[in-house]
Amino acid sequence: MIRLSGAKSFSLRVSSVAAYLFVTLISPMFGEGVAVSPPMGWNSFDAYDCRINEEQFRQAVDFMAERLKPYGWEYCVIDYCWFNPAPGSWNNPARRFGHPDLKTDADGRPIERLAMDSWGRLLPSPERFPSASQGRGFKPLADYVHSRGLKFGIHIMRGIPRQAYFDDTPIKKSSASAKDIAENWDRCDWCNNMFGVDATKPGAQEYYDSLFALYAKWGVDFVKADDTMVPPYHRAEIEMMRKAIDKCGRPIVLSLSCGEAPLSQAKHLVGNANMWRVSADFWDEWSQLEHAFELLNSWSSHIGPGHWPDADMIPIGRLSLGGRPHGPERESKFTAAEKQTLMTLFCIARSPLIWGGDPLSVTEEDLSYLSNFEILSVNQKSENNQQLYRTTNSACWVATDPGTEDTYVALFNLSEKQTEIAMDLEWLSLRGEYLVRDLWQQQADGTAAGRLVRDLPPHGAGLYRLTKVQFSQEK
Repeated sequence: MIRLSGAKSFSLRVSSVAAYLFVTLISPMFGEGVAVSPPMGWNSFDAYDCRINEEQFRQAVDFMAERLKPYGWEYCVIDYCWFNPAPGSWNNPARRFGHPDLKTDADGRPIERLAMDSWGRLLPSPERFPSASQGRGFKPLADYVHSRGLKFGIHIMRGIPRQAYFDDTPIKKSSASAKDIAENWDRCDWCNNMFGVDATKPGAQEYYDSLFALYAKWGVDFVKADDTMVPPYHRAEIEMMRKAIDKCGRPIVLSLSCGEAPLSQAKHLVGNANMWRVSADFWDEWSQLEHAFELLNSWSSHIGPGHWPDADMIPIGRLSLGGRPHGPERESKFTAAEKQTLMTLFCIARSPLIWGGDPLSVTEEDLSYLSNFEILSVNQKSENNQQLYRTTNSACWVATDPGTEDTYVALFNLSEKQTEIAMDLEWLSLRGEYLVRDLWQQQADGTAAGRLVRDLPPHGAGLYRLTKVQFSQEK
């Protein structure tokens, strides 16, 4: 006769699971090395566009240290145009109001001046970042971030400044100058600050080496390099960045933007970047979240320590302060169910978790989506992550816990009405009876045998941990 081994052994089993959860979830989520697990942090773009200043950033850092660092959120990243003294007051009529394009003369020479050193390297604007004055750069701000137990990141634009080209600045540790290496025809479609760099020219690698040497001196831990993949794919400049990081003497995460990254370049991306955007800019639209299922499924075979397909930032909280960068200032349009779906998908697909909402006005409800140890552990520690199926109205992702024999199951209701969503356990050869734990509720949720079925709200999701019930032979 086969029976459950009794209340005492059942209790011991539950206790051992609880102990395992405590050890794995409370322990530090990042091991040694760079991006051993998907990076977690905050980036200023979704809320502040190109306009954040030092006071606002320090306040955001304080918030991250006090409220989200205990859950593994680690990086604080200043997004684009930190070298521009007055973004938002300049205006390109061909773009949205406040777009930080430079005004240029008939020859393309910049009229406004950016903060830049004598080697053609952009510096943080002292008007916005006072601690950067007198040539100190971002080091004082990086030191502050580090003093709060966090890591510091910046956004950069691919290439060499248009201003450096027209000034023809020298390249550090090279006999070349900016005009020798710049491709003045290679310009970003949406930000005119830079020209591309010709990797075949003497001085090109030295230019990138000097950039990342400067960032290492400042104490930068994370670089988001923009205009690298859409289109064309800038293979040579990505490789120069990779080489420069490897030489700089500091571990720096290399994050490539923007997407959608070409799947044909997967091998190159895995070999050169720590994370790369598989999506275009991701905002609080259900259609974009639906598309993320397709993108993350396409890239799921390429996730692993040190290299993570990136579904873009998490638009939860207050967005587009002052009406920029995307739409009016607002609370995220995602419903509560959609926020849970977003975090469930990003976690079980192991996308980097880079939050974009405003930390200074976030609600406790929105914080709850970012501060669930058990959900975040799936992102940081699971393996064998894959989409099991997807239909018009439903989807299922699964993963395994490398420390146990447990299985994670994410069920998604993609329809417009409340619906039961199911997974046949036989698809994974999960036979017998399993204890079910609801990770969002952080509580036991019965048992399952044969099928796992849950009633989910429109656009809703659930994430569950399945633990095999232990049996013993009665004598």
